[in-house]
Amino acid sequence: MASLASLSITFDCLDVEAQSIFWAELLGADIDPGANEFVASIGGVHNTESPTPGMLFLKVDERAEGKNPLHIDLDDPQYPADVERAVSLGAHKLASFDEYGIEWTTLKDPEGNVFDIGRRKLD
Repeated sequence: MASLASLSITFDCLDVEAQSIFWAELLGADIDPGANEFVASIGGVHNTESPTPGMLFLKVDERAEGKNPLHIDLDDPQYPADVERAVSLGAHKLASFDEYGIEWTTLKDPEGNVFDIGRRKLD
């Protein structure tokens, strides 16, 4: 059984502040506490009380060719177990990361759409 708990729609951003403010104002939502120049969020896994879909805004220096700048992030308390399950179902593992208090793996689905599986780093 999969342990994937929730998801966020994730934006690769050149300007995290501008993007998160735009979407918060458009949706009439608050930016979750802890936002900074590298990461911000609205609702979802970071704030289950929010009436909006979970949205995560991550700083990138440039948009990578071949990577969709808008993608799904799956929260997985049992990470990285479901990464291997995704691979067994046909996903292709691209890389793993550990930054900003989050650990995750980027994958491509069978048609090449990029998505992430990860979790907040355990202390």
